[in-house]
Amino acid sequence: MAVAALLLACSLTPLHAQDPGSGGPTPGAPEPTAVPLDGGASLLLAGGATYALNRLRKRR
Repeated sequence: MAVAALLLACSLTPLHAQDPGSGGPTPGAPEPTAVPLDGGASLLLAGGATYALNRLRKRR
């Protein structure tokens, strides 16, 4: 019963989109927003390689 009341209360609150002046990137910005992919991607790649090597060693 409490979950249904919570869902009903959340569905009645109005949702508003951000306008360009609210801190987000402005339309027509000269450069796209930079996303740092180097650190996380290299850690995931190293973890995947380690996992694959362990699986290959266990197979033998």
